[in-house]
Amino acid sequence: MSNINNTISGLELAQIGWVVPDIHAAVKFLESALGIAGFPKPELVRAQDLAMTYYGKVVDCEWLTTQTYNGGTFIELIQPLSGQSMFHDYLARYPAGGIQHLAFRLPVSDFDRVTGDLREQGYTIMSEVDHPIARMAFFDTYKTMGVATEIMGITPEGWIAIGKMQKT
Repeated sequence: MSNINNTISGLELAQIGWVVPDIHAAVKFLESALGIAGFPKPELVRAQDLAMTYYGKVVDCEWLTTQTYNGGTFIELIQPLSGQSMFHDYLARYPAGGIQHLAFRLPVSDFDRVTGDLREQGYTIMSEVDHPIARMAFFDTYKTMGVATEIMGITPEGWIAIGKMQKT
């Protein structure tokens, strides 16, 4: 049987997901202290609008998010607002915030193979999204990696959207 190292070794690190208590303060710090620019205005996201599951159920929760492309990787900031999700749980456990997940991307055609391999290894899916630009599954890999692992199966439309985001 494969292990998580073998499963993700051939995938591309695409995103660092950082859960924060104050998204505006985090953007200000990253821009002024670290020179990481290009964060657009934070957007409100509702899990129900994405049919995003949390341990198999679509729940009513909201958060703010923004992301920028920096040095080959997207940096995503997430500020939980209401309800319960993996982001809310993370901030409850770590009130100062921190890196909650690493996202690895691959063509959507390989999504079922990779996510199936992680499930066979005993990793639990915390959240899933089936979006026109990507299928996403967030695995509980905290004990193994210290963070959650997101697998992003990018659709043809998604590769176009990523290309546009990388140029802005």
